[in-house]
Amino acid sequence: MPTPDLLDALLDSWDRNNRILVNVLRALPSGGLEARALPGHPTVAQLLTHMSHVRLVLVEENAPEAARPVPADEWAAETDPAIIARGLEDSAAAVRGAVRGRTAQGRMLDDRYDHPLLLLQHLIWHEGYHHGQIKLALQAAGTPLPDDVAGPLTWGVWMRRR
Repeated sequence: MPTPDLLDALLDSWDRNNRILVNVLRALPSGGLEARALPGHPTVAQLLTHMSHVRLVLVEENAPEAARPVPADEWAAETDPAIIARGLEDSAAAVRGAVRGRTAQGRMLDDRYDHPLLLLQHLIWHEGYHHGQIKLALQAAGTPLPDDVAGPLTWGVWMRRR
């Protein structure tokens, strides 16, 4: 198992990943939640609610002691950014708790992954993929987030020292 300092750094990367998603959500232009990369593809809102849903399902399946209620609709077209942000924050806390708890106990996850930290890595990869889809959807809708706006909210969060 990782040392406490290493675990804290890895959990910090998870916190930063979530902060980036919430930052992007809060920076969306008018109509941004309804943007799609292509007709028939998920909206930005649906991508964000999907990410929250996947987090909660993976915690429920792998560390049920840290589980929280899983919304019925994985791809909800939620229109209230505050509700989406709460879902992201709540699901991020569930993942953090599951990984910290299982790592502290020296326990594997129940269903998948060779180590609890692989859950974090999988989710960061998964959410980075959807982050790219969100940026593409905004461009396709003609309302991209300019680099001078998106940079500090995304790359700046990853690269900033505490």
